[in-house]
Amino acid sequence: MIKQVINIHHRKLATGLFWQPLGVGNTAQNYAKQLAKNNDKKYTLFIEYKAMIGLTDTREGARVGMPSAAVEIVHSLADLVSFLGVFHADKYYYLVAVRNGVIIRDMLFETADSARQLYTQLAELPDWGALFAPAAWGMPKSQEKFLSDLIGKGTTAKLHQINVFKSMLPALFFTAVFVVFGVFVLTNPINRDAGKKFKIDTELAKEYKQKIEQKKQELLNRASVQTVKQVEEYPYDNLPNVMQRAELCYKAIAFVMQPLAGWNQTFAKCDADFVSATFSRDFGTLNDFYEFGAELMPGAVVQEISEDEIIVRVKLPELETYSSLDERDQATVMRDIATVFQQTNIKADIQGVKDRLMNGEDNLYVTEVGVASKLIPTEFMQAFNGFGGVYMTSVSWRANTRTWNYEVIIYSK
Repeated sequence: MIKQVINIHHRKLATGLFWQPLGVGNTAQNYAKQLAKNNDKKYTLFIEYKAMIGLTDTREGARVGMPSAAVEIVHSLADLVSFLGVFHADKYYYLVAVRNGVIIRDMLFETADSARQLYTQLAELPDWGALFAPAAWGMPKSQEKFLSDLIGKGTTAKLHQINVFKSMLPALFFTAVFVVFGVFVLTNPINRDAGKKFKIDTELAKEYKQKIEQKKQELLNRASVQTVKQVEEYPYDNLPNVMQRAELCYKAIAFVMQPLAGWNQTFAKCDADFVSATFSRDFGTLNDFYEFGAELMPGAVVQEISEDEIIVRVKLPELETYSSLDERDQATVMRDIATVFQQTNIKADIQGVKDRLMNGEDNLYVTEVGVASKLIPTEFMQAFNGFGGVYMTSVSWRANTRTWNYEVIIYSK
């Protein structure tokens, strides 16, 4: 196996990293530790770039402080959301694939044949923003670019150590203190005899018991207040930021729709708590799917519908929520949202629903909007910028039509 390091402009850059989107609420250091701990392959180094982290190991030739070739290429091609490219790297061939802003392939190949084989498989996927390949290959719709023109454009991302031992220091320290303290207690004659001489202070015990009862009552009162508060909460009191939710679903679908050789992506959906993707078998096997899928999508739950169909599901990270309600009445909201889509010449299915809340007194006015669009979530949800109480309940993507299907609700007075 060749070392996953290339030399450009007298600089060594790491390749062959294992890339993952950085979940909302996670720090790069902690997430890198988690992935390294739960993965069969050993990782000792990580790099953070935008909303991604890449993992590698010193056995691949990488070192602390070394930049990533993939990061520098993505930085140079920042205007492209998705691209696939193979580039000459000395006597080797370097392949980089980026889908929806997430690096999904980053690999140095020893031969042109092995690089061309993977390039050909990935090029069959739809919606590449650009294709790059050596001119001698004669690949359709591709153009040739050189690493010397893409590397060294100013990014400061560097590899860092995944310091697992550092996180263990507090535990080791307190363990050591406990052991020393235990030895002191067992060996010191004063402490050894203390049990024989100690007498219970009845007044102190009585006072302590009263404090326990007082604390217990405080907790009961706090719990009752929280219960009342929960009863009074409405659905629109806990809504995520519209664009953060759209971006999360977009990245989550990109995460589960990663290309697996021999399996075709057919459908993906992001709902309230999970993102899922459906794959149908082409020439691959179930073992192939589990082997490569586990590497690309750690933590995913796999459900075998049949020998030829598999569903992959991943829990979404939680987003911060806040209260939001549109101040207009439902009829006005329906008319205004219809106007927005009429102006953009997009057909929308708009319905008004009135539900009775659990308290039996208040009504909940919900406008339901269903749209099929070619726009990605972060672009589509901009149509709702002028509205409050907006929540995208689900978004799905179908490979055969290359269409996004949105279900959005708007809470109003």
